[in-house]
Amino acid sequence: MAHAAPEVTPEVRDAATTLLHDLASGDGASVDALFPLVYEELRRVAHRYLYDASPGQTLGTTALVHEAYFRLIRQDRVSWEGQVHFRAVAARAMRSILIDHARRRATHKRGSGQALLSLDAVTLPVEAQADALLALDEALDEL
Repeated sequence: MAHAAPEVTPEVRDAATTLLHDLASGDGASVDALFPLVYEELRRVAHRYLYDASPGQTLGTTALVHEAYFRLIRQDRVSWEGQVHFRAVAARAMRSILIDHARRRATHKRGSGQALLSLDAVTLPVEAQADALLALDEALDEL
């Protein structure tokens, strides 16, 4: 039987909001203090995304939370408005991670595991078509 995570108290939310503002101001130490405060909430969001994901999802809740958190703390263009804003951006980051993960899996299924052929090993008859290639390049430049 799974137990429900405790609700986040207003004090914890206020502390997280303060740390988010500190992080936006460039305070690197706030990163370490922020993670424990937002971890359970990020886990809930990740669990919901993974529950809705397709069967056979190989990415776990913990991995999704950690990957999303690393993406979030590297954001240097975000001015965090508070924990609600952070949660919304975290949810978007998790969705993006799941989509990227699904794309990699789909690519692998479609043959990305095939041996790559080096272009150094291929002889292309470029010299025979040099005039046509130059004309095409000029036409594209004009366009």
